[in-house]
Amino acid sequence: MSGHVYGYIRVSTKEQCIDRQMQAMREAGVAEKDVYIDRQSGKNFSRPAYQRLRRRLSAGDTLIVKSIDRLGRNYAAVVEEWRYLTQEKGGAIVVLDLPILDTRRSCDLTGRLIADIVLALLSYVAQTEREFCRQRQREGIAAAKARGVRFGRPPKERPEAYEALREAWARGEVSAREAARRLGVTHRTFLKWARE
Repeated sequence: MSGHVYGYIRVSTKEQCIDRQMQAMREAGVAEKDVYIDRQSGKNFSRPAYQRLRRRLSAGDTLIVKSIDRLGRNYAAVVEEWRYLTQEKGGAIVVLDLPILDTRRSCDLTGRLIADIVLALLSYVAQTEREFCRQRQREGIAAAKARGVRFGRPPKERPEAYEALREAWARGEVSAREAARRLGVTHRTFLKWARE
């Protein structure tokens, strides 16, 4: 294929560094102006830079990514996107970390079959790792809560006048809204304190 060559870089957060992927793009001969970068999760393809790249890619063009998980982490979506880009749009995809996933070289039936099998396997592994990561996170949070670790903002200190106003509220002498206003807190905060 002799079309235009594009690169795609993705990191999950704004804090993560793209240097390693950018260096790989330079070494692969991708011009910096043709590299599209997203800083968000790979759970789906609703990413602005990727969508611009997808619209730009046409028959004969090549998309280069450092690794398959940079393209995405959802098994079914990655396989479907791969099929769309290579079969419907007529583009090529090159995964630098895995040379077998270079659709420029695997034009015969056996080459496409091998690339499709490897793609399916790697996409499955990427999604499974993402699910394991979420499970480990849930387990870690549950274990921390069991140890008494509290998450979120620390509770707001109750003002000195709280007890007197709570008692007046309990006797029906003042509304919860009025008590909250006098204490300088929200209605919801006052009710939360009163029900504890």
